Amino acid sequence: MTETAAKAPPARVKKKDGFLRKCCLQRALILMLIPGVFSIFLFNYIPMYGVVIAFQDYNPMEGFFGGNNWVGLKYFIQFFKNPFLWRLTRNTVLLGVYSFLWGFPSSIILALMLDQVSCKWFKKSVQSITYFPYFISMIVIVGMLKSFFAIDGPVNHFRTLFGGAAVSFFTEPQYFRSLYIGSGIWQGVGWGSIIYLAALSNVDPQLHEAAIIDGATRMQRIRYVSWPSILPTVTIMMLMSIGGILGSDSQKVLLMYSSPIYETADIVGTYVYREGILGGKFEYSTAVGLLTNVLSFLLLVIANTISKKLNETSLW
Repeated sequence: MTETAAKAPPARVKKKDGFLRKCCLQRALILMLIPGVFSIFLFNYIPMYGVVIAFQDYNPMEGFFGGNNWVGLKYFIQFFKNPFLWRLTRNTVLLGVYSFLWGFPSSIILALMLDQVSCKWFKKSVQSITYFPYFISMIVIVGMLKSFFAIDGPVNHFRTLFGGAAVSFFTEPQYFRSLYIGSGIWQGVGWGSIIYLAALSNVDPQLHEAAIIDGATRMQRIRYVSWPSILPTVTIMMLMSIGGILGSDSQKVLLMYSSPIYETADIVGTYVYREGILGGKFEYSTAVGLLTNVLSFLLLVIANTISKKLNETSLW
């Protein structure tokens, strides 16, 4: 008994030595990881202390650590009593859901289609063309939209050629979501397909050859060979997209919208900009932003839990 007890501490030392040895062997990777972890901590976690102003009567002259009065949930309650709450919530949710339903599958479909193309130069050409819009500035994208869909633009000119009437697309509320989602798909579909093409490149070519020998059509090979191979990747990307449903691109909306289309274009992000930045209500805008982030996180947790139970694929 005495000898066994005496031998226990060296076993722990060996485990520690094994851990340190592994760290030494992976020191290059650890050194590469340190700047990224430090940057995330510095620029993502430290500024999170600023959320305390959501519970204070914040005075910029006194700063975060000044003598600001603690008001609790005052600004959260104020937001729930906002007369525009329903409009902001509806527009934010609908814009996020429609963007997800139309934008998310488009990258998958493009990747599956390109995977079936045997002509290499055509495949590379399509990839280059679809990747290019992702690198165009958002200001340029919106400028192009306003030029193309102006009263005297090419779209209205095309409509009038077939007897249609010219439409002011940027002052009619019913066209805003279509313009926003359509331009978003055009800009991001190519870039979003990269990760799926990478997953498809790992598929064993012998599986496709065996399917062809068995008489499988192209659609059957996509369904029974290609699709199962990218399903885990699709699940992870879907979860991340669901977490961003409430986080529509406020910058793009601000560039596109105007007062005549507030009915469909005014979202939580643009409201926070007007009230918080332009109106100087920093504590109120912080409270609204914090509430949106908490709801997005809860949405992500729910989707992750459902995914884990259904197909055992999850973010954590």
